[in-house]
Amino acid sequence: MEIVSLFYTLAAFVVALSIIVAVHEYGHYIVGRWCGIHAEVFSLGFGPILYSRVDRHGTQWQVAAIPFGGYVKFLGDADAASGKDGEYFQKMDPSGIERTMHGAKLWKRSATVAAGPVFNFILSMIIFAGIALFQGQATERPTIGELRTVPESLGAVNLLPGDVLLEVEGQATPDYTTLYEIVDAVQPPGRLNYLIERNDQTFEVEGPFALPPIVGALSLQSAAIDSALREGDWIMEIDGQPIVAFAELREAVAGGEGAELELTVWRDGETFTVPLQPKRTDLPSADGGFESRWLIGVAPGLLFDPAVQPMGLFASIGYGAEQTFAVMQNSIQGLFHIITGAISSCNLQGPIGIAEISGQAASQGLGNFIWIIAVLSTAVGLINLFPIPVLDGGHLVFHAYEAVSGHPPSDKMLKVMMSAGLAVILSFMLFALSNDLFCP
Repeated sequence: MEIVSLFYTLAAFVVALSIIVAVHEYGHYIVGRWCGIHAEVFSLGFGPILYSRVDRHGTQWQVAAIPFGGYVKFLGDADAASGKDGEYFQKMDPSGIERTMHGAKLWKRSATVAAGPVFNFILSMIIFAGIALFQGQATERPTIGELRTVPESLGAVNLLPGDVLLEVEGQATPDYTTLYEIVDAVQPPGRLNYLIERNDQTFEVEGPFALPPIVGALSLQSAAIDSALREGDWIMEIDGQPIVAFAELREAVAGGEGAELELTVWRDGETFTVPLQPKRTDLPSADGGFESRWLIGVAPGLLFDPAVQPMGLFASIGYGAEQTFAVMQNSIQGLFHIITGAISSCNLQGPIGIAEISGQAASQGLGNFIWIIAVLSTAVGLINLFPIPVLDGGHLVFHAYEAVSGHPPSDKMLKVMMSAGLAVILSFMLFALSNDLFCP
Protein backbone atom coordinates (compact mmCIF):
# COMPACT_ATOMS: atom_id res chain seq x y z
CA MET A 1 0.00 0.00 0.00
CA GLU A 2 2.88 2.38 0.78
CA ILE A 3 4.44 1.58 -2.59
CA VAL A 4 1.18 2.45 -4.36
CA SER A 5 0.95 5.71 -2.41
CA LEU A 6 4.57 6.55 -3.26
CA PHE A 7 3.98 5.86 -6.95
CA TYR A 8 0.82 7.99 -6.92
CA THR A 9 2.67 10.88 -5.25
CA LEU A 10 5.58 10.64 -7.69
CA ALA A 11 3.26 10.44 -10.69
CA ALA A 12 1.30 13.51 -9.56
CA PHE A 13 4.54 15.43 -9.03
CA VAL A 14 5.90 14.50 -12.46
CA VAL A 15 2.65 15.47 -14.20
CA ALA A 16 2.44 18.81 -12.38
CA LEU A 17 6.12 19.62 -12.93
CA SER A 18 6.00 18.59 -16.60
CA ILE A 19 3.05 20.89 -17.31
CA ILE A 20 4.70 23.83 -15.52
CA VAL A 21 8.09 23.30 -17.17
CA ALA A 22 6.56 22.78 -20.62
CA VAL A 23 4.68 26.09 -20.37
CA HIS A 24 7.76 27.90 -19.03
CA GLU A 25 10.07 26.63 -21.76
CA TYR A 26 7.45 27.17 -24.46
CA GLY A 27 7.35 30.82 -23.42
CA HIS A 28 11.09 31.06 -24.09
CA TYR A 29 10.74 29.16 -27.36
CA ILE A 30 7.81 30.95 -28.95
CA VAL A 31 8.90 34.48 -28.05
CA GLY A 32 12.42 33.65 -29.23
CA ARG A 33 11.00 32.40 -32.53
CA TRP A 34 8.89 35.55 -32.90
CA CYS A 35 12.09 37.55 -32.36
CA GLY A 36 13.97 35.56 -35.01
CA ILE A 37 16.13 33.59 -32.55
CA HIS A 38 16.47 29.97 -33.66
CA ALA A 39 15.81 27.20 -31.12
CA GLU A 40 17.84 24.07 -31.84
CA VAL A 41 16.35 21.87 -29.10
CA PHE A 42 13.19 21.93 -27.00
CA SER A 43 13.56 19.25 -24.33
CA LEU A 44 11.11 18.07 -21.72
CA GLY A 45 13.35 16.27 -19.24
CA PHE A 46 17.08 15.55 -19.18
CA GLY A 47 19.30 12.58 -19.96
CA PRO A 48 18.76 9.85 -22.56
CA ILE A 49 16.26 10.79 -25.27
CA LEU A 50 13.10 8.68 -25.33
CA TYR A 51 11.43 10.41 -28.27
CA SER A 52 12.35 13.19 -30.66
CA ARG A 53 11.30 14.80 -33.91
CA VAL A 54 12.43 17.81 -35.92
CA ASP A 55 9.79 20.34 -36.99
CA ARG A 56 9.70 22.44 -40.14
CA HIS A 57 11.53 25.28 -38.36
CA GLY A 58 14.51 22.99 -37.68
CA THR A 59 13.86 22.64 -33.94
CA GLN A 60 14.30 19.21 -32.36
CA TRP A 61 11.47 18.47 -29.94
CA GLN A 62 12.34 15.71 -27.48
CA VAL A 63 11.23 13.90 -24.36
CA ALA A 64 14.09 12.70 -22.14
CA ALA A 65 14.25 9.99 -19.50
CA ILE A 66 14.69 12.17 -16.39
CA PRO A 67 11.38 14.09 -16.09
CA PHE A 68 12.48 16.72 -13.56
CA GLY A 69 12.82 19.83 -15.67
CA GLY A 70 13.46 20.88 -19.25
CA TYR A 71 15.22 23.43 -21.40
CA VAL A 72 15.39 25.24 -24.73
CA LYS A 73 18.81 25.31 -26.41
CA PHE A 74 19.06 28.25 -28.77
CA LEU A 75 21.50 28.64 -31.61
CA GLY A 76 24.89 29.63 -30.18
CA ASP A 77 24.23 28.17 -26.71
CA ALA A 78 26.94 25.91 -25.33
CA ASP A 79 24.57 24.06 -23.01
CA ALA A 80 21.06 23.96 -21.51
CA ALA A 81 21.98 26.83 -19.16
CA SER A 82 22.40 29.15 -22.19
CA GLY A 83 26.15 29.55 -21.79
CA LYS A 84 27.87 31.03 -24.86
CA ASP A 85 29.51 28.59 -27.28
CA GLY A 86 32.71 30.50 -28.05
CA GLU A 87 33.95 28.07 -30.71
CA TYR A 88 30.67 28.25 -32.60
CA PHE A 89 30.80 32.05 -32.74
CA GLN A 90 34.39 31.98 -34.05
CA LYS A 91 33.36 29.77 -36.96
CA MET A 92 29.87 31.08 -37.76
CA ASP A 93 28.89 33.32 -40.64
CA PRO A 94 28.51 36.88 -39.20
CA SER A 95 25.33 37.36 -41.24
CA GLY A 96 23.51 34.83 -39.06
CA ILE A 97 24.51 36.23 -35.69
CA GLU A 98 21.07 37.72 -34.98
CA ARG A 99 19.60 34.22 -35.14
CA THR A 100 21.59 33.33 -32.00
CA MET A 101 20.61 34.02 -28.41
CA HIS A 102 23.88 35.86 -27.77
CA GLY A 103 23.93 37.87 -30.99
CA ALA A 104 20.34 39.09 -31.21
CA LYS A 105 19.38 42.62 -30.27
CA LEU A 106 19.18 43.26 -26.53
CA TRP A 107 15.41 43.76 -26.40
CA LYS A 108 14.84 40.49 -28.24
CA ARG A 109 17.04 38.59 -25.82
CA SER A 110 15.39 40.19 -22.82
CA ALA A 111 11.90 39.45 -24.13
CA THR A 112 12.84 35.82 -24.77
CA VAL A 113 14.31 35.37 -21.29
CA ALA A 114 11.40 37.08 -19.51
CA ALA A 115 8.82 35.07 -21.46
CA GLY A 116 9.37 31.90 -19.40
CA PRO A 117 8.25 33.34 -16.04
CA VAL A 118 5.56 35.44 -17.74
CA PHE A 119 4.05 32.33 -19.32
CA ASN A 120 4.03 30.68 -15.88
CA PHE A 121 2.06 33.61 -14.49
CA ILE A 122 -0.31 33.50 -17.46
CA LEU A 123 -0.89 29.77 -16.91
CA SER A 124 -1.75 30.45 -13.26
CA MET A 125 -4.15 33.24 -14.15
CA ILE A 126 -5.87 31.09 -16.79
CA ILE A 127 -6.29 28.19 -14.34
CA PHE A 128 -7.60 30.37 -11.50
CA ALA A 129 -9.92 32.20 -13.91
CA GLY A 130 -11.10 28.93 -15.46
CA ILE A 131 -11.93 27.44 -12.06
CA ALA A 132 -13.87 30.57 -11.11
CA LEU A 133 -15.70 30.55 -14.44
CA PHE A 134 -16.55 26.83 -14.09
CA GLN A 135 -17.52 26.83 -10.42
CA GLY A 136 -19.18 30.23 -10.28
CA GLN A 137 -19.43 32.29 -7.11
CA ALA A 138 -21.66 32.11 -4.07
CA THR A 139 -24.84 34.17 -4.26
CA GLU A 140 -24.71 37.40 -2.27
CA ARG A 141 -27.68 36.40 -0.09
CA PRO A 142 -27.07 33.20 1.93
CA THR A 143 -28.88 30.56 -0.10
CA ILE A 144 -28.84 26.81 0.36
CA GLY A 145 -27.38 25.00 -2.64
CA GLU A 146 -27.08 21.48 -1.25
CA LEU A 147 -27.55 20.26 2.32
CA ARG A 148 -24.86 18.14 3.92
CA THR A 149 -25.67 14.72 5.30
CA VAL A 150 -26.45 15.27 8.97
CA PRO A 151 -26.14 12.75 11.83
CA GLU A 152 -29.57 11.65 13.08
CA SER A 153 -28.63 12.65 16.62
CA LEU A 154 -28.83 16.32 15.61
CA GLY A 155 -32.55 16.10 14.87
CA ALA A 156 -34.62 17.29 11.92
CA VAL A 157 -32.98 19.74 9.52
CA ASN A 158 -36.17 21.42 8.23
CA LEU A 159 -34.23 23.26 5.52
CA LEU A 160 -34.33 22.64 1.76
CA PRO A 161 -32.13 23.48 -1.24
CA GLY A 162 -33.10 26.89 -2.56
CA ASP A 163 -34.05 28.31 0.85
CA VAL A 164 -32.78 31.84 1.43
CA LEU A 165 -31.70 32.58 5.00
CA LEU A 166 -33.18 35.96 5.94
CA GLU A 167 -32.53 35.86 9.68
CA VAL A 168 -30.79 33.67 12.26
CA GLU A 169 -31.91 33.97 15.87
CA GLY A 170 -33.80 37.15 14.96
CA GLN A 171 -30.79 38.88 13.36
CA ALA A 172 -30.75 39.75 9.66
CA THR A 173 -28.27 37.87 7.45
CA PRO A 174 -27.93 39.89 4.23
CA ASP A 175 -24.62 38.21 3.30
CA TYR A 176 -22.34 35.34 4.27
CA THR A 177 -19.98 37.49 6.31
CA THR A 178 -22.83 38.57 8.56
CA LEU A 179 -24.13 35.00 8.75
CA TYR A 180 -20.75 33.71 9.96
CA GLU A 181 -20.43 36.51 12.53
CA ILE A 182 -23.92 35.97 13.96
CA VAL A 183 -23.68 32.19 14.18
CA ASP A 184 -20.16 32.24 15.59
CA ALA A 185 -21.34 34.52 18.41
CA VAL A 186 -24.26 32.32 19.50
CA GLN A 187 -23.72 31.03 23.05
CA PRO A 188 -24.30 28.31 23.93
CA PRO A 189 -24.30 26.78 20.44
CA GLY A 190 -27.19 24.49 19.61
CA ARG A 191 -30.24 24.33 17.39
CA LEU A 192 -31.10 27.66 15.78
CA ASN A 193 -34.22 29.49 14.65
CA TYR A 194 -34.06 30.44 10.96
CA LEU A 195 -36.29 32.88 9.09
CA ILE A 196 -36.27 31.63 5.50
CA GLU A 197 -37.74 32.51 2.14
CA ARG A 198 -39.03 29.50 0.22
CA ASN A 199 -41.10 29.68 -2.96
CA ASP A 200 -41.84 33.37 -2.35
CA GLN A 201 -43.12 32.61 1.14
CA THR A 202 -41.48 33.59 4.42
CA PHE A 203 -41.64 31.53 7.60
CA GLU A 204 -39.59 30.30 10.57
CA VAL A 205 -38.04 26.86 10.95
CA GLU A 206 -35.75 25.27 13.52
CA GLY A 207 -32.61 23.48 12.41
CA PRO A 208 -29.12 22.30 13.46
CA PHE A 209 -26.31 24.72 14.21
CA ALA A 210 -25.18 26.46 11.00
CA LEU A 211 -21.43 26.22 11.73
CA PRO A 212 -21.09 22.65 12.98
CA PRO A 213 -17.77 20.89 13.67
CA ILE A 214 -17.59 19.64 10.12
CA VAL A 215 -14.55 19.23 7.89
CA GLY A 216 -15.32 21.89 5.30
CA ALA A 217 -11.90 21.61 3.63
CA LEU A 218 -8.50 20.07 4.33
CA SER A 219 -5.11 21.79 4.25
CA LEU A 220 -2.29 19.98 2.49
CA GLN A 221 0.51 18.52 4.65
CA SER A 222 -1.69 18.86 7.74
CA ALA A 223 -2.48 16.66 10.72
CA ALA A 224 -5.97 16.11 9.31
CA ILE A 225 -4.56 14.79 6.02
CA ASP A 226 -2.16 12.52 7.93
CA SER A 227 -5.08 11.16 9.98
CA ALA A 228 -7.09 10.38 6.83
CA LEU A 229 -9.95 12.76 7.62
CA ARG A 230 -12.16 13.60 4.66
CA GLU A 231 -14.14 16.61 3.59
CA GLY A 232 -17.66 16.29 5.02
CA ASP A 233 -16.64 14.36 8.17
CA TRP A 234 -18.47 15.42 11.35
CA ILE A 235 -16.37 15.66 14.51
CA MET A 236 -18.77 14.65 17.26
CA GLU A 237 -16.41 14.51 20.26
CA ILE A 238 -12.92 15.65 21.28
CA ASP A 239 -11.27 13.49 23.96
CA GLY A 240 -14.71 12.14 24.84
CA GLN A 241 -16.36 15.60 25.18
CA PRO A 242 -19.31 16.21 22.79
CA ILE A 243 -19.14 19.34 20.61
CA VAL A 244 -21.73 20.92 18.32
CA ALA A 245 -19.90 23.97 16.91
CA PHE A 246 -16.72 24.46 14.90
CA ALA A 247 -15.63 27.12 17.38
CA GLU A 248 -15.42 24.40 20.05
CA LEU A 249 -13.07 22.40 17.83
CA ARG A 250 -10.93 25.48 17.23
CA GLU A 251 -10.74 26.24 20.97
CA ALA A 252 -9.85 22.65 21.85
CA VAL A 253 -6.96 22.60 19.35
CA ALA A 254 -5.62 25.97 20.50
CA GLY A 255 -6.02 25.12 24.19
CA GLY A 256 -4.26 21.78 23.83
CA GLU A 257 -1.00 23.52 22.82
CA GLY A 258 0.09 20.65 20.62
CA ALA A 259 -1.16 17.73 22.74
CA GLU A 260 -2.53 14.75 20.83
CA LEU A 261 -6.32 14.76 20.46
CA GLU A 262 -8.70 11.87 20.05
CA LEU A 263 -11.55 12.77 17.70
CA THR A 264 -14.81 10.87 17.44
CA VAL A 265 -15.83 11.15 13.79
CA TRP A 266 -19.15 10.47 12.07
CA ARG A 267 -18.98 9.54 8.39
CA ASP A 268 -21.78 8.10 6.24
CA GLY A 269 -23.65 6.70 9.23
CA GLU A 270 -20.60 5.19 10.93
CA THR A 271 -18.73 6.49 14.00
CA PHE A 272 -15.05 5.89 14.71
CA THR A 273 -12.16 7.47 16.61
CA VAL A 274 -9.12 9.14 15.09
CA PRO A 275 -5.93 10.13 16.98
CA LEU A 276 -4.62 13.44 15.72
CA GLN A 277 -1.42 15.36 16.49
CA PRO A 278 -1.72 19.15 15.83
CA LYS A 279 1.16 20.82 14.01
CA ARG A 280 2.70 24.19 14.79
CA THR A 281 2.12 26.29 11.69
CA ASP A 282 3.27 29.76 10.61
CA LEU A 283 0.37 31.71 9.08
CA PRO A 284 0.18 35.15 7.41
CA SER A 285 -1.33 37.75 9.74
CA ALA A 286 -3.43 40.79 8.91
CA ASP A 287 -0.50 43.18 9.46
CA GLY A 288 1.59 41.50 6.76
CA GLY A 289 3.66 39.43 9.20
CA PHE A 290 3.29 35.86 10.40
CA GLU A 291 1.93 34.21 13.53
CA SER A 292 2.59 30.71 14.84
CA ARG A 293 -0.41 28.59 15.88
CA TRP A 294 -1.27 24.97 16.61
CA LEU A 295 -3.50 23.70 13.80
CA ILE A 296 -4.96 20.44 12.55
CA GLY A 297 -5.60 21.69 9.00
CA VAL A 298 -9.41 21.70 8.96
CA ALA A 299 -11.36 24.66 7.57
CA PRO A 300 -14.96 25.30 8.71
CA GLY A 301 -17.96 24.51 6.59
CA LEU A 302 -21.60 25.54 6.81
CA LEU A 303 -24.48 23.15 7.35
CA PHE A 304 -24.98 23.45 3.60
CA ASP A 305 -23.06 24.18 0.41
CA PRO A 306 -23.91 27.72 -0.71
CA ALA A 307 -25.86 28.16 -3.92
CA VAL A 308 -23.71 29.56 -6.72
CA GLN A 309 -24.26 31.90 -9.62
CA PRO A 310 -22.24 32.26 -12.82
CA MET A 311 -19.18 34.50 -12.73
CA GLY A 312 -18.67 36.63 -15.83
CA LEU A 313 -15.63 36.27 -18.06
CA PHE A 314 -14.04 39.58 -17.06
CA ALA A 315 -14.75 38.99 -13.37
CA SER A 316 -13.13 35.55 -13.67
CA ILE A 317 -10.04 37.03 -15.33
CA GLY A 318 -9.81 39.60 -12.55
CA TYR A 319 -10.11 36.84 -9.97
CA GLY A 320 -7.35 34.87 -11.72
CA ALA A 321 -5.03 37.87 -11.65
CA GLU A 322 -5.80 38.55 -7.98
CA GLN A 323 -5.08 34.96 -6.97
CA THR A 324 -1.81 34.90 -8.91
CA PHE A 325 -0.68 38.15 -7.30
CA ALA A 326 -1.69 36.85 -3.86
CA VAL A 327 0.46 33.72 -4.30
CA MET A 328 3.42 35.89 -5.36
CA GLN A 329 2.93 38.27 -2.42
CA ASN A 330 2.65 35.48 0.15
CA SER A 331 5.69 33.70 -1.29
CA ILE A 332 7.86 36.83 -1.12
CA GLN A 333 6.67 37.65 2.41
CA GLY A 334 7.28 34.08 3.55
CA LEU A 335 10.80 33.99 2.11
CA PHE A 336 11.59 37.37 3.70
CA HIS A 337 10.43 36.18 7.12
CA ILE A 338 12.45 32.95 6.76
CA ILE A 339 15.60 34.96 5.95
CA THR A 340 15.02 37.32 8.90
CA GLY A 341 14.29 34.40 11.24
CA ALA A 342 10.74 35.53 11.98
CA ILE A 343 9.43 32.09 11.03
CA SER A 344 10.99 28.64 10.84
CA SER A 345 13.13 27.77 7.83
CA CYS A 346 11.17 24.50 7.74
CA ASN A 347 8.53 26.42 5.80
CA LEU A 348 10.84 26.17 2.77
CA GLN A 349 9.79 23.08 0.79
CA GLY A 350 12.11 20.93 -1.30
CA PRO A 351 11.31 18.41 -4.03
CA ILE A 352 10.03 15.78 -1.59
CA GLY A 353 7.69 18.27 0.08
CA ILE A 354 6.42 19.55 -3.26
CA ALA A 355 5.86 15.99 -4.44
CA GLU A 356 3.87 15.28 -1.27
CA ILE A 357 1.76 18.39 -1.84
CA SER A 358 1.08 17.34 -5.44
CA GLY A 359 0.06 13.83 -4.41
CA GLN A 360 -2.22 15.00 -1.62
CA ALA A 361 -3.87 17.56 -3.91
CA ALA A 362 -4.44 14.90 -6.57
CA SER A 363 -5.94 12.54 -3.98
CA GLN A 364 -8.56 15.19 -3.14
CA GLY A 365 -9.78 15.46 -6.71
CA LEU A 366 -8.92 16.89 -10.11
CA GLY A 367 -10.00 20.41 -9.14
CA ASN A 368 -7.59 20.55 -6.20
CA PHE A 369 -4.78 19.13 -8.33
CA ILE A 370 -5.32 21.74 -11.06
CA TRP A 371 -5.41 24.45 -8.37
CA ILE A 372 -2.05 23.36 -6.95
CA ILE A 373 -0.56 23.37 -10.47
CA ALA A 374 -1.54 27.06 -10.68
CA VAL A 375 0.06 27.79 -7.30
CA LEU A 376 3.28 25.95 -8.20
CA SER A 377 3.41 27.61 -11.63
CA THR A 378 3.35 31.03 -9.98
CA ALA A 379 6.10 29.93 -7.56
CA VAL A 380 8.28 28.61 -10.40
CA GLY A 381 7.85 31.82 -12.39
CA LEU A 382 8.70 33.91 -9.33
CA ILE A 383 11.80 31.90 -8.39
CA ASN A 384 13.09 32.15 -11.95
CA LEU A 385 12.99 35.94 -11.69
CA PHE A 386 15.42 35.95 -8.76
CA PRO A 387 18.60 37.83 -9.80
CA ILE A 388 20.82 34.75 -9.62
CA PRO A 389 23.02 33.75 -12.58
CA VAL A 390 21.73 30.59 -14.29
CA LEU A 391 18.13 31.67 -13.56
CA ASP A 392 16.18 33.92 -15.94
CA GLY A 393 16.44 36.78 -13.46
CA GLY A 394 20.23 36.53 -13.55
CA HIS A 395 20.24 36.79 -17.35
CA LEU A 396 18.00 39.85 -17.13
CA VAL A 397 20.51 41.43 -14.72
CA PHE A 398 23.26 40.84 -17.30
CA HIS A 399 21.03 42.46 -19.92
CA ALA A 400 20.44 45.45 -17.64
CA TYR A 401 24.23 45.79 -17.20
CA GLU A 402 24.64 45.69 -20.97
CA ALA A 403 21.96 48.34 -21.46
CA VAL A 404 23.70 50.70 -19.01
CA SER A 405 27.34 50.04 -19.95
CA GLY A 406 26.84 49.59 -23.67
CA HIS A 407 28.53 46.17 -23.75
CA PRO A 408 27.82 42.74 -22.23
CA PRO A 409 29.93 41.25 -19.41
CA SER A 410 33.07 39.50 -20.63
CA ASP A 411 32.87 35.79 -21.42
CA LYS A 412 35.24 35.09 -18.53
CA MET A 413 33.10 37.05 -16.10
CA LEU A 414 29.97 35.31 -17.36
CA LYS A 415 31.50 31.89 -16.74
CA VAL A 416 32.52 32.86 -13.21
CA MET A 417 29.10 34.31 -12.44
CA MET A 418 27.28 31.32 -13.92
CA SER A 419 29.39 28.93 -11.83
CA ALA A 420 28.68 30.98 -8.71
CA GLY A 421 24.97 31.06 -9.53
CA LEU A 422 24.90 27.31 -10.02
CA ALA A 423 26.59 26.85 -6.64
CA VAL A 424 23.96 29.06 -5.00
CA ILE A 425 21.11 27.12 -6.64
CA LEU A 426 22.56 23.75 -5.65
CA SER A 427 23.07 24.95 -2.07
CA PHE A 428 19.51 26.21 -1.97
CA MET A 429 18.21 22.88 -3.28
CA LEU A 430 20.24 20.89 -0.75
CA PHE A 431 18.97 23.09 2.07
CA ALA A 432 15.36 22.63 0.94
CA LEU A 433 15.90 18.88 0.61
CA SER A 434 17.30 18.73 4.14
CA ASN A 435 14.09 20.44 5.33
CA ASP A 436 12.06 17.70 3.62
CA LEU A 437 14.09 15.01 5.35
CA PHE A 438 14.63 16.42 8.84
CA CYS A 439 11.92 19.01 9.63
CA PRO A 440 8.99 17.70 11.71
